[in-house]
Amino acid sequence: MVRRGRLIALFLLVLVVGSLIGLNTNRVSNSMILGLDLQGGFEILYEVDPAKGDKITKDVLAGTVKALQKRANVLGVISEPTIQIEGNDRIRVQLAGINDQDKAREILSSQAELTFRDYQDKEMLNGSDLVEGGASQSFDENGKPNVSIKLKDASKYKKATEEIVQNKPSNQLVIWLDFEKGDSFQNEVTKAEPKFISSTNVEKEFNQTDVTITGDFTIQEAKDLANLLNAGSIPVKLDELYSTTVGAQFGDQALDQTVLAGIVGISVIFVFLLVFYRLPGLIAVFTLAAYIYLILQVFDWMNGVLTLPGIAALILGVGMAVDANIITYERIKEELKLGRTVRSAFKAGSSRSFATIFDANITSLLAAGVLFFFGTSSVKGFAAMLILSIGVSFITAVFFLRILLGLLVESQWLENKKSYFGIKKDEIIRIEETDNATNAPTIFDHVDFLKHRKLFFMFSILAVIAGIISLLLFKLNLGIDFASGTRIEVLAGKTLTAEEITNELEKLDLEVNDVVLSGVENEIGVARLIGSLDAEKITEVKGHFKEKYGSEPNVSSVSPTVGKELAQNTLISVLIASIGIVIYVAFRYEVYMGLASIVALLYDAFFIIAFFSITRLEVDITFIAAVLTIIGYSINDTIVTFDRVRELQKKMEVKTIKDLELIVNRSLQQTFTRSINTVLTVMIAVVALLIYGSPSITNFSIALLVGLLCGTYSSLFIAAQLWLIWKGKQLNKKKEVAANISDQPIV
Repeated sequence: MVRRGRLIALFLLVLVVGSLIGLNTNRVSNSMILGLDLQGGFEILYEVDPAKGDKITKDVLAGTVKALQKRANVLGVISEPTIQIEGNDRIRVQLAGINDQDKAREILSSQAELTFRDYQDKEMLNGSDLVEGGASQSFDENGKPNVSIKLKDASKYKKATEEIVQNKPSNQLVIWLDFEKGDSFQNEVTKAEPKFISSTNVEKEFNQTDVTITGDFTIQEAKDLANLLNAGSIPVKLDELYSTTVGAQFGDQALDQTVLAGIVGISVIFVFLLVFYRLPGLIAVFTLAAYIYLILQVFDWMNGVLTLPGIAALILGVGMAVDANIITYERIKEELKLGRTVRSAFKAGSSRSFATIFDANITSLLAAGVLFFFGTSSVKGFAAMLILSIGVSFITAVFFLRILLGLLVESQWLENKKSYFGIKKDEIIRIEETDNATNAPTIFDHVDFLKHRKLFFMFSILAVIAGIISLLLFKLNLGIDFASGTRIEVLAGKTLTAEEITNELEKLDLEVNDVVLSGVENEIGVARLIGSLDAEKITEVKGHFKEKYGSEPNVSSVSPTVGKELAQNTLISVLIASIGIVIYVAFRYEVYMGLASIVALLYDAFFIIAFFSITRLEVDITFIAAVLTIIGYSINDTIVTFDRVRELQKKMEVKTIKDLELIVNRSLQQTFTRSINTVLTVMIAVVALLIYGSPSITNFSIALLVGLLCGTYSSLFIAAQLWLIWKGKQLNKKKEVAANISDQPIV
């Protein structure tokens, strides 16, 4: 008898949640803070260089951040500026939505130390004598713009003007900006040359606090100077170690392309679920829609900054979130094939899939956590979104999906409708017809995954050898993130050639290392240069190409110091992720399973590296994000297999290696559908990114695609089969020990 109350509750729950999603999704997406790669802007990593005799302390860094924050606030940025301390002597600044990036860079890096000096460069007054916030733009009696400032002590100004009046032969008062304390202009060898503001002849002493700075100012220049003085001086030097700028046109294009990729990828995943899982697939589609909404809502509550890699993580997260649904549904289908009722199959399938989903999510979180801790800039954004995706997918798949499906099952409307789960009548057998748990039917019963394991091991070893040879001969095509240098990405409204880009850069006296063209009609040209560019040269490059093609190029410059550090952090992050995973798997399962998992995921990581070496694709910082993501995915897939192995071990008495082989083969047969369906859904998301996404994440998408295929292979033909060999040897040793004990004479 159908329980209508459960169906009504299901309908009302879907209606409420659906209305919430429909009414709020646009509001949430529109209020999302976009990163500089989606709306233009720049990012700079400064090394803080102290004044002579001073040391860099936490207080100095905090004071510098505060001063930079004040300056960022007067720039009129569209998004909230991100200014963070890194390490002991570095500050990272990210500003999105800047209209005039060159002016913003100048204002940020300027020390803004105003000094009043006589003609011999003797300091009479400095910025510490100004009233905080006392500068403003004004006009003189002729309507010319000037800057009014207010001094703290009128007597100090009186003394200064009195001394200047007495100076002979000149009684000039000269105003400089960015003049190092204690240095004279003549002796300044300089990291930042002082800027002349104005000079005036002082004919009499002045006993007042209101002073006007005159000069050949425009209104905007006078406003900028007043704002700069109000923001306060920076008591340190700021040297650029790393910088990247993104033109607004690039940001708009990247956003449109990646959103399109997301719509296409997610739509295809939804269709796949509906076709393969029927009615439960429809519920999965609804829970995934709720998952996407929750991700955006929580990210908005966190005031998170959405970046291009972050959107990629969201799209990838949808593919990975499907995994929990697939694990649950495949378990339920197995129980239905054994002849259980829909209600009992739902309870058994949900219960048995929980531990698998939990372990798989924990290991993925380990990899994402390491990526967040050691990542920088946009990679941190990718890791943050991935962590959020894993957490929210667990909630929606384990709890929300089961509530919806539970209401439907408990209504008893599905009791005689097993076909709604994609089950055919001829696939159903009676439980009493199975002699043990390994006889649960699968469509891959005829496949022997162990038959050719020696060939698979040989293929894997040959692939590793080929990769080692390639790395020794060709090495990696390292991008500027690791090799240091400058990367210039030019967007033109026409087809470009490498020769054209090279010629334009040579006009700027820049030597080109190589040029790569991309885009539908080769309208994007990417040039790499040896050596990093300073802020002045970057400004010149941007102005040149804006005049030439109508849009500012993206320019990234990395110093050798940062490149080496990124390479070191990469090795450390992979090592820590691997150790963390092997400890967890060993704790939850057994040591041999942990070791086999590590061998498999290290093979995956090495295979991706070797592939990039052979194909000469550029290795940049997002490549590392792809490798660690695949490590998380690969261990996820391996754990599903090992969880089934552990389950079958408990239900069978293992006496011989043949018993072990039966368990491993049946585990692979029973989880193969899940493995294929999961990799297909994630691949759909990745292929959509590859086809429709921004060119700047093309190599990232390729690394993910290769890693997905390799991860599935290693789970099936490396991890599980290595465990079989090691476990078999352990079993033989136990037998030998037992035999030796039995052969001992009884005394």
